[in-house]
Amino acid sequence: MTHKFFNENICTMDPRILYKILQIRTDVFVVEQNCPYPELDGRDLEPDSEQLWVTVDDEVAGTIRILRDADALRIGRVVVAAKHRGTGVARELFAYALERCAQIAPELKLVLDAQAPLQGWYGSFGFTPVSEVFYEDGIPHVTMELTNNA
Repeated sequence: MTHKFFNENICTMDPRILYKILQIRTDVFVVEQNCPYPELDGRDLEPDSEQLWVTVDDEVAGTIRILRDADALRIGRVVVAAKHRGTGVARELFAYALERCAQIAPELKLVLDAQAPLQGWYGSFGFTPVSEVFYEDGIPHVTMELTNNA
């Protein structure tokens, strides 16, 4: 299986790739997790936002979004299609996202809102919790940070 990694601003993406990314995000965050809340929040259109994705044998297998906040880069919408879970592709994609963040703004900390059961997974990359558990769309989350982004 051949894995390839990509990053691009949504405004310049091939519409077919964008469609697949949005389809995976909707399939997981809305349908699979049973969260009938708007998946599109407008932040994908910000000029500094980036979509990252991985293909497995030319099929979009997972995606991550990077946003620029005032004092941090925000990683979000971390998702892998069901058929590619358990293959290590999520770990590879997240490592790629960390590399990309270091290229974009190594001076900024990284922030993400992790689903609470995934704290350990994000912790394996060096992220630490900086908030109490809170609920977003009915799912428990915790804000985590990585302060050394270089």
